[in-house]
Amino acid sequence: MAKRTKKRRAWTSSEVRDLKSMAKRKTPASRIAKKLKRTEGATRQKAFSIGLSLDSRS
Repeated sequence: MAKRTKKRRAWTSSEVRDLKSMAKRKTPASRIAKKLKRTEGATRQKAFSIGLSLDSRS
């Protein structure tokens, strides 16, 4: 069976806008990732790279 490879997708400006607005409303990182159809790790990494806090505390 062939191994499926994931292709990296660039973040669009609308995705970044959604990420910022959901982070401001203190939406959990897992829910943000699901809405953006990205992994939680990728979502956290992008937030970190643009200076957002996705605090893991509830």
